[in-house]
Amino acid sequence: MGISTHILDTALGRPAAGVPITLARMTNGVWSLLNDATTDADGRCKDLLPATQILQAGTYRVHFETAAYYNQHHFTGLYPYVEIVFTVLDGEKHYHIPLLLTANGYTTYRGS
Repeated sequence: MGISTHILDTALGRPAAGVPITLARMTNGVWSLLNDATTDADGRCKDLLPATQILQAGTYRVHFETAAYYNQHHFTGLYPYVEIVFTVLDGEKHYHIPLLLTANGYTTYRGS
């Protein structure tokens, strides 16, 4: 199943559509780009890890270009991007990494 994400704009009470996202994995101390995507109309990216990739144990980074979202809606946000770095444990099949976003803050958690 891999890695998925979604972004909710909690200040506006709606999904954050059109946000560019990249996924990278650290190997020997170096980040390697695995995929780039954009959130859909529901603020989701269901297949951030490409279907050709197997979810492996290790350290991953999701990079959200939040400035692009702020620019779409003609307001300024404090964080031009958000990066979430997390560890995938051996034997896991799926990680869902949501981002709850406002112009001046964000939070994240491991979803289901």
